[in-house]
Amino acid sequence: MTKADIVNEIAKNTGIDKASVLATVESFMEVVKESLSDNENVYLRGFGSFIVKKRAQKTARNISKNTTIIIPEHNIPAFKPAKTFANQVKEQTKRK
Repeated sequence: MTKADIVNEIAKNTGIDKASVLATVESFMEVVKESLSDNENVYLRGFGSFIVKKRAQKTARNISKNTTIIIPEHNIPAFKPAKTFANQVKEQTKRK
């Protein structure tokens, strides 16, 4: 499902025009991105959490040059679904 599909579905279900829905969805995504870049997690009860995970420093290999490089410690965004959401997805896959 793409962002356009999400906008269409919300517009159809709520009766709100697509331009307003698109602006709302874009604004939501911007707020989540800004929060995560400020190292603040976003918690949506019943849906899940957008969190910042810290990756430890590690050693990697460049096979083509046969060299070793060090990848420094860094943060990455991640999504952790709520238990009810995860269970709902599990139940749907069991039925298929």
